[in-house]
Amino acid sequence: MSVYDDRSPQGENMLRTIYFDHPQWTPATVGFLPACMAKYGEALDDVRRAHPRLFPRFTPGTANEQVVYQDFYVEGRQTDCWGCVWDNIQGGLVGQVVEHPLADWDAFETWRRPDPMTENLLHPRDWDALARQIAEKKRLGHFSPDHALAHGFHYMLLCDLRGFENLMLDMATDDPRLHRLLEVIMNYNAAVVRRTIECGTEFLGLAEDLGMQHSLPVSPEQWRRYVKPGYEVTAGQARDRNIPVFLHSDGHILPIIGDLIETGIRMINPQIRANGLQGLRDVAKGKVAICLDLDRQLFPFATPDQLRDHVREAHDALGMPEGGLMISVEIGPDVPLENMDALFSAVEDVCRLPDPEKTDHASVGF
Repeated sequence: MSVYDDRSPQGENMLRTIYFDHPQWTPATVGFLPACMAKYGEALDDVRRAHPRLFPRFTPGTANEQVVYQDFYVEGRQTDCWGCVWDNIQGGLVGQVVEHPLADWDAFETWRRPDPMTENLLHPRDWDALARQIAEKKRLGHFSPDHALAHGFHYMLLCDLRGFENLMLDMATDDPRLHRLLEVIMNYNAAVVRRTIECGTEFLGLAEDLGMQHSLPVSPEQWRRYVKPGYEVTAGQARDRNIPVFLHSDGHILPIIGDLIETGIRMINPQIRANGLQGLRDVAKGKVAICLDLDRQLFPFATPDQLRDHVREAHDALGMPEGGLMISVEIGPDVPLENMDALFSAVEDVCRLPDPEKTDHASVGF
């Protein structure tokens, strides 16, 4: 019996990509920020309709529906389950934490810890819904990551709770109170991942931004001391059960990609500008599947020809016949429609995306 039996074309191709087993095409995914959808409306229908290989499941008319911002995309202030206060000054984009509940360590003893079984970042947890979602994907033969932990579940959460400067001082002085906080966070995260595995996940999803524009925020040694353990109790659980793990992480992460692989990361989603094609080729290519985040900082300003060259250069540098590469395109409200069109055309061609009629309109990415 083949491991690809009962898989949809999407599921088989994604598995082949992750495990370097000669996929039919390079998977590709496109995400539109809510602010982009609100700005362009019906014009996005026209762009997607013009690229059926990249958007094989597109339903015309969806742009006519009113864009309703949700969660952290809503303008104004919100408090999450950890007590962090978020402020968003532009709906459709994500805001940031402006009040840190543990900025003063004196608040630690009375600080309310969330319950991992009942509380997600902004909403109650619904484990039954997650289990149904996972079961439906299995029924359809679909393969995509299940994200039960919020974006920013360990390192970023430490920053949100303490504040960046406080956290840097905590690490520099090895403050014992930091270790108590780490225990709280890791216990919460480990419990959530354990339950996600019990729900039947085949592909665990994690997300947080570990890097800055040109470097890690801390030394690799400090990262291994204070951050890597958080990945051992999350990704490590899946690794020990032979469940692959997807990790999205913005910023410069080249010095720790090897560590992430050790913890069980099977597919990593790095930024091209922060890490460089040569760096990713040296550190990651052939060692871990790469879901490459194309250069969002380039999209608004480049010419269509430059964007076509960008897609081809990235694929030539990191693609292999064996697989191990996926292309990710995130579109913000500052990207002109003609640049979207150039990007999407290049991705369709370079990634050899199939005729949707031949794959029953299966997704070509997640």
